[in-house]
Amino acid sequence: MASALHGERRRKLLNHRKGHSMKALVFHKPSDIRVETVPDPKIKDPQDVIVKVTRTAICGSDLHIFNGYVPQVRSFIPGHEFVGVVEEVGQAVTKLRVGDRVVVPFPIACGICWFCSHGWPTQCSASNSNYGPEGGVLTQKGAALFGFTDLYGGYDGGQAELVRVPFANFGPRKIPDELSFQDVHFLSDIFPTGWAAAEWGGVSAGDTVAVFGAGPVGIMAMKSAWLKGAGRVFAVDLLPYRLKKAAETANVETINSAEQDPAEVLRAATDGRGADVCIDAVGLECHRSVITKVADVVIHHQAGNIDVLQTALNCVRRGGRLSCVGVYSTKYDNFPLGQLMDKGVQFMSGQAPVHNFIDKLLELTMQGKVVTKDVITHEMRLDQAPEAYKMFNEKKDDCVKVVLTP
Repeated sequence: MASALHGERRRKLLNHRKGHSMKALVFHKPSDIRVETVPDPKIKDPQDVIVKVTRTAICGSDLHIFNGYVPQVRSFIPGHEFVGVVEEVGQAVTKLRVGDRVVVPFPIACGICWFCSHGWPTQCSASNSNYGPEGGVLTQKGAALFGFTDLYGGYDGGQAELVRVPFANFGPRKIPDELSFQDVHFLSDIFPTGWAAAEWGGVSAGDTVAVFGAGPVGIMAMKSAWLKGAGRVFAVDLLPYRLKKAAETANVETINSAEQDPAEVLRAATDGRGADVCIDAVGLECHRSVITKVADVVIHHQAGNIDVLQTALNCVRRGGRLSCVGVYSTKYDNFPLGQLMDKGVQFMSGQAPVHNFIDKLLELTMQGKVVTKDVITHEMRLDQAPEAYKMFNEKKDDCVKVVLTP
């Protein structure tokens, strides 16, 4: 009977299209993305599954590719925040069956290499052909990431009707029946990334926490700080609509950095010390003038700059903690190493090890201790993806988070 039910479910899944092609968003070059008909993904390894995507999202990291800050020559399918239904399983897959609803971590990790077995799935040595110990600008990266250029493995992402998911016995998590796709969608990336920011910052009871960037990851970092017992949480941004969203969804105090000096506000709130923990949730694409953008490339030979990281370091107290989940992709001039050392600040950064946190965060979601879907401002169809990218990139229509439905 169970086999018959799964067979019927599979027939329904396959009924969404005819032939062996699907719709997907295809990146061709910076600012050139198009929804096109492409071949269906296929099982390439016995540990693979094929997932029919039900919800996929646009991340700020996708904009780094869209804007050319992370180089990519070959056309490919972007997107690393997706949930869906298992449509096909490889012969070695034992933990999933056709018809299972899953949420998929954005890093691709094998689960058995030295790094995976030591709690560092984002440094997996088996998933990325460009893996190397140095972590150079254009070569030697860590674990592969879904839809994040050839440097990170060249895997097509989830802004499509279907996606191939490698190492399916280690990565995807089944979604409990009592939770919807919407409830758990952001466990694929932004919630674990926000949690990692708070974890790496050592947020503990009574801490004053300042999160720089009131976008989706920043808001998740704020929610995570509260869950870890923070006493006060501040959102720092220069866009009023983002600060409003942060206040509404994460119950934080706000600092408009276009109107106030964040360091002065935070020191005034802490008897002159500064925040116990500062979190950079912006990264290289901070607000800059045209002249600064040109200087970053021509003079400093860098993608974007570290202005937000510098501001966060100014704002953290001596002996405090600074964590960075904003993306930086190159070397940067004027890195404030002397200030970091003089203040005795602990600093941690990296891609979020989603596999380490996702089960705990799934439990918190089931218990109703956190809601993540409240950051969504726009729900659109996959065929509207180019329009959605443009709106998100240009910060139009108070856009904080876009979800696409294939």
